[in-house]
Amino acid sequence: MLARVSKAWARAEIALASFCAVLVTALILLNVVTRAFNASIYWVDEAAIYAMVWMCFLAASAALHERSAVSVTLVQGLLGAKGQKILGRVVDLCVLVFAISLLYFSWRWLLPVDLLRAGFNLEAFQGETFNFVYAEPTTTLGVRKIWVWSVLGLFVIGTLLHAVANLFSPAPELEPVAHT
Repeated sequence: MLARVSKAWARAEIALASFCAVLVTALILLNVVTRAFNASIYWVDEAAIYAMVWMCFLAASAALHERSAVSVTLVQGLLGAKGQKILGRVVDLCVLVFAISLLYFSWRWLLPVDLLRAGFNLEAFQGETFNFVYAEPTTTLGVRKIWVWSVLGLFVIGTLLHAVANLFSPAPELEPVAHT
């Protein structure tokens, strides 16, 4: 059950990351065309950057589901099959610890309980906590940065889900690492 949920979440992440990749490409092309006609649109660069950030976080989480994130395989190549499986579990556990840590720090950063206590009144929240995370606007788009940063919430959910699913799934058969 957990593996199926993780797989479905990863598919959604890849779909959204793919959309973001198309969006980045379209925004950059728009930027090139408008600059060629000396009619630049000032917010396009910022929008492309934020789309790229979303794409990277979503794709990174999906890569954790597939256990295909970038890795250094030096130690893995020195181990036998049993050692590689143990190392794989240690890596899965490290990913889970990272996700829990990110959840903790995000909670501390966003202070959702304090926002709830303030009745979602941003001025009261800011006055009590001196935390302006919910009101700070982007430089050129003018939208609140919290909408950009919300990808961290999706990343935390995905990373936690994939890490737990990987820990409770059979260890994958690893391909031998080529020595050079």
